[in-house]
Parts: sequence; C-alpha cells; structure tokens
Amino acid sequence: MFTGLIEDVGRVVKLERRGSSASLTVGTALPADGFRLGDSVAVNGVCLTVVTMKGGSLSFDVSPETLDTSSLGRLVPGGAVNLERALRLSDRLGGHIVTGHIDCVAAVSGRREESGNIIFDFTLPEENASFLVPKGSVAIDGISLTVNRVSSNGFSVNIIPHTAAMTTLQLRRQGDTVNIETDIIGKYVERLLGRTGGEPSRGVSLEALMRNGFA
Repeated sequence: MFTGLIEDVGRVVKLERRGSSASLTVGTALPADGFRLGDSVAVNGVCLTVVTMKGGSLSFDVSPETLDTSSLGRLVPGGAVNLERALRLSDRLGGHIVTGHIDCVAAVSGRREESGNIIFDFTLPEENASFLVPKGSVAIDGISLTVNRVSSNGFSVNIIPHTAAMTTLQLRRQGDTVNIETDIIGKYVERLLGRTGGEPSRGVSLEALMRNGFA
C-alpha cells in the first residue's frame, strides 16, 4: 500500500528482457538501510518487489502481466522513474490510498502552463475513465493527484511547481504515456452498484451494505 507521495526520482540502470518477463534495475538516492529484500516499492506507480540490492541500486522482477498493463516495458537506461516505499501504519496518509496495481496506460494529449502551474490533459480507455470524478483522486505514474475535469475518454490535472520539480511529470510531453491507477474506493462502489453475486444490483441499501460487509 502506498500514498502517492514520491520519495525520490530514480534512474533506470537497465531493463533486461527474459522472454515475456523482465528484470529492472533502478538507481536511487534513498538510503540503503531503508530497504530489505522482499520490500515493496512503487516504480512509476507499479508495485514491485526488491529481489537484489547493490550499492545504490535496486533490482526487481517484472511479470508479463505488469509489462502488458503498464509502461515499464518502455523504460530505457538513464530514464527517470518515480519511487515510493510502502506505507507504514505510523505514517501520515498525505496523498490517497494507492495499491500499486495499474489499471491502464494513458497518453498525454495536452500540456500548457498557467500562472506557473502545468495543466495536463490525458486520454485513456472509456471503461477506465468511468472511475474518475472531478475533485476525486488519481495516481499518475504513482503520483497522487486531484482530477480537475473528466470526459468520456479523458481527464485533466493541475500540477503545482513543487510536484513538477519533485517528480517525473516535469519531463512529460504530448504523446508520452503514463501509468494510471484509479481510486480503489470507486472500484468498490462500482462493484456494489453493478452486480452482486451474479444478480443485477438494486442500488445502495442497508441490506446491500450489510451483505457486502459495509455495515
């Protein structure tokens, strides 16, 4: 579990393809004693497991599913990646609940500056856009952000100077791709309002909430 608050912008050391899988090595300025083998780390929003540590670098195994559903397979040596260690129960939840499970890849369809801020427009599949709401939360390459506007197949966000300076978003241009994780709460609500046990839902009621463990 993560918060979407980026701790470091690391650099890709290498991405080695191993059939349909891959091995990813990333350099980081985060202290070595802050990691252990088996730790979860969000790399551009993707939850990966540390399998080796050497000096200031971490290595991860990347599964075929992750390569298919995220942009990690497009990484190149020297490329910048957002890094966040897993949330500890004693930490403040400054962003929002981020699982590190990517829903889809979105494309930058627009970028413009307004009063020092950067306004990004993104396009994504309609089935994923349905989970976004204005003023709701979204994780873009692991960064917790607030949605400004939503359309049937896209959305926009406003990036303040601090966020741009501390993440890879300052490098994104039109046509670039990013990893998207929509708000997990919206997914549970959709499940509750959709089908429950194979039968059409009648909407939210006390009985429905109790059946699904919410009351």
